[in-house]
Amino acid sequence: MKLFRFLFFLFVICSYPQGGMWIPSNLGGSIEEQMQAMGSRLSAQQIYSLNQSSLKDAIGHFNGGCTSSVISSSGLILTNHHCGYSQIQSHSSVENDYLKHGFWAESPADELPNEGLYVDFIISIHDVTDAMFAGLSEIERTNLTQAEINSRGAKIANDWSHEVWQRTAVKSFFDGNAYYLFVSERYEDVRLVGAPPSSIGKFGNDTDNWVYPRHAGDFSLFRIYADKNNRPATYSEDNVPYKPKHYLPISLDGISENDFTLVFGFPGTTSEYLPSVAIEHIITDINPTGIAIRDASLGVIDKYMMANDTIRIQYASKQSRIANSWKRWKGELLGFEKVDLVNIKKLKEQEFLERLKKENLEDKYGHILPEFNRLYTDYAAINLKRRKFLELFIYNNELLNLMFSLNGIVRASERGSNAFDAARDRFLELYSNKLKDFNPKVDKDVFLAIAPFYLNEVDVSIYETTAFTDLQKGRELLQDSLPVVIENIKQDPAYALVEPYIEDYFNSVYPKFQELNSQIGAVQQQYMAALVEVFKEDRFFPDANSTLRVSFGKVKGYKPRDAVYYEPISHLEGVMEKYIPGDYEFDLPEKLIELFNSKDYGNYKTKEGKLPVCFIATNHTTGGNSGSPVIDSEGNLIGLNFDRVWEGTMSDYYFDPSICRNIMVDMRYILFVIDKYAGAGRIIEEMKLVHSKG
Repeated sequence: MKLFRFLFFLFVICSYPQGGMWIPSNLGGSIEEQMQAMGSRLSAQQIYSLNQSSLKDAIGHFNGGCTSSVISSSGLILTNHHCGYSQIQSHSSVENDYLKHGFWAESPADELPNEGLYVDFIISIHDVTDAMFAGLSEIERTNLTQAEINSRGAKIANDWSHEVWQRTAVKSFFDGNAYYLFVSERYEDVRLVGAPPSSIGKFGNDTDNWVYPRHAGDFSLFRIYADKNNRPATYSEDNVPYKPKHYLPISLDGISENDFTLVFGFPGTTSEYLPSVAIEHIITDINPTGIAIRDASLGVIDKYMMANDTIRIQYASKQSRIANSWKRWKGELLGFEKVDLVNIKKLKEQEFLERLKKENLEDKYGHILPEFNRLYTDYAAINLKRRKFLELFIYNNELLNLMFSLNGIVRASERGSNAFDAARDRFLELYSNKLKDFNPKVDKDVFLAIAPFYLNEVDVSIYETTAFTDLQKGRELLQDSLPVVIENIKQDPAYALVEPYIEDYFNSVYPKFQELNSQIGAVQQQYMAALVEVFKEDRFFPDANSTLRVSFGKVKGYKPRDAVYYEPISHLEGVMEKYIPGDYEFDLPEKLIELFNSKDYGNYKTKEGKLPVCFIATNHTTGGNSGSPVIDSEGNLIGLNFDRVWEGTMSDYYFDPSICRNIMVDMRYILFVIDKYAGAGRIIEEMKLVHSKG
């Protein structure tokens, strides 16, 4: 492992223009030099420090799926509108439609609490690779089971010295070749402060999602509250605004092409080092299947949402979630084709084999590519079946998801009454939430559209005969003794219809998937180590795994196709060009139109008198980077990351700096909406606004 880490740090000396998601505790040396060569004036210590406040102290993991940043000394945090969407939705009703009209707390007392919402801050990061593999030979390290890895990681985390209110966790990097421990603090009293109407925050909605030029004001504001000692606490009226170790000043000077940009956040998942056979599986099987199922699902949901305001509110968050991946998968396929990724991978693999032969490493690594081909032959079919099951039973249909959850109670009952009681209690706790935004007409039509992808029998009469779409009836059936409850579940017509499919999934599909996936993971671990050893001149960074990362780049336009060039900055004029009165994607609030007509942009306009809205840069980002702050060369906030361009969504598998761009809201547009549109001056007053360009 010491050799692996030595080689890794040696290789990053190589100078590459952009790309990579770097662990912030490892930014010294050549990486720091590269950032500064690109225009950064920040030191590695200013970005990440254990002994003094640094940029990392302002970066929060928002509810486990997005990023947020602290922008005031009183715990005000900024994230995307789509990251806070479910919270905005949960406070909305037809009478108080915060999705449609926006929300701005007029005083701290008006800030709205959100049950279950949390923000994590990273306190420190530590390399524990040697501890994870202590006492093991190289063969033993490779053959560790996931259970053994989890056990070793848990022991290291539990033994690590930390405060009682802090959390510790060990995470895998470089496909299991390195491990880092993270010490964090979780704040669970997070209140909604402000959000623009969806006509600003989601302007362009599905049509503009994953594309550029973009014109969405995709932001929302929350505030973290802590106990009187500034420590994490659950919601209490006695809590006070959180006092951060660091918060981000906001630059009023904006950006220009080729300006340095640093994106700080929690990218979710990337797979940059997959073999060609894995990419072929995604292109041929996985993405087309997911797209087809969600085409059918969204066709139903969109029709109902456009026709009924109540359904629009009910299904807003769900529709957004379903559509997001649906369109990304389409973009990935376009990107794969544009760069000919399968061929790129195959050429790299051919060079890999040639180098193995030249360096006498065939005995050590020569088995890897043939083993990949053998495993993926069996894996492709079972993974495709698993994908279809998840699309139906987890992501797209509420009734099927309810039946899947009820099966958890049935399976738990086989382990005894204690397991049964715990599973039933968990279900009952979530049951009302599951039905809160449930519309049987919509769900039935979704079922009718997608069931043929997996079910042999499509019987929509189950919607009229099942008890579990009625909260009271469902609860009553679950209140009896274990054998009676299990019988009640199994007698339900909807459950009886789908139980064979769920049982087949757990007894056949999932175990086979796990078996093959584990074998592929072991070969991938060897492949990662082999790539580092064989391609000594290449630059390697760890795949994203929802841990804190830094990505640096430059503001830059791009040419997606022949005779087309996208400028790096969009403006309010572009919003007006897209404006369609009454349209659910491109309508605008009257006040924004008035501000445009009067050109009342306040201090947020450019020297040319235009109001910037969004911009693009060459930062390497992915899901989880939504809400990530975009920071200038001096450490000031200049934008809010929220998307990628369609041609570059394949950056989860291959980063091409010629077409991969992240999309950000310009902070001047955010300030303009808060100040001039919403008149929320009290929010502006607590921020630190600076002129970073002199």
